[in-house]
Amino acid sequence: MANSTVKRFLPLSLTAFVILLDQITKALVVKYIPENTIYKSFFWDFLEIIHVRNDAIAFSIGSALDVPIKIVFFIILPIILMVLVIYCVLSTKTDKDFTFFQKWCLAAIAGGGIGNLIDRVFRQLRVVDWISTDMYGFLGFDRFPTYNIADASIVVSVCLILLSFLIGERKKN
Repeated sequence: MANSTVKRFLPLSLTAFVILLDQITKALVVKYIPENTIYKSFFWDFLEIIHVRNDAIAFSIGSALDVPIKIVFFIILPIILMVLVIYCVLSTKTDKDFTFFQKWCLAAIAGGGIGNLIDRVFRQLRVVDWISTDMYGFLGFDRFPTYNIADASIVVSVCLILLSFLIGERKKN
């Protein structure tokens, strides 16, 4: 019984790790890099460490929205979603829907979501972004929109969970 409880809560260690790493890196960026400046470039400018703030969601979607609407869509709705994601990780009722691996992916998504929620609540609805990568013109981008550890955790985890669903469906067929 105790072993199954530990196993059920174990993915939340990844949630905590993502939140911690995200918030530490953002705090360092805020402390040492002036806003809207490039700190350092690596690998022939492929990677830049930069300090920018995003007052919207991915690709600056929603930056022109009024503050009350941003509070609903960028704070309240994400809180509800994070509660649902954590419920999916912890609940025995979701064991038939998600594998243990998929629950780890959900835990990483929750960590990224909570990391960005912390910014929105404590940094006037503005998320600290600091990783900029060159796109070499791919999809019309010179540079990919600047992101952070939380964003990366969400994107990688969503890709992994979708891939695991696809592979799982193939195995069933």
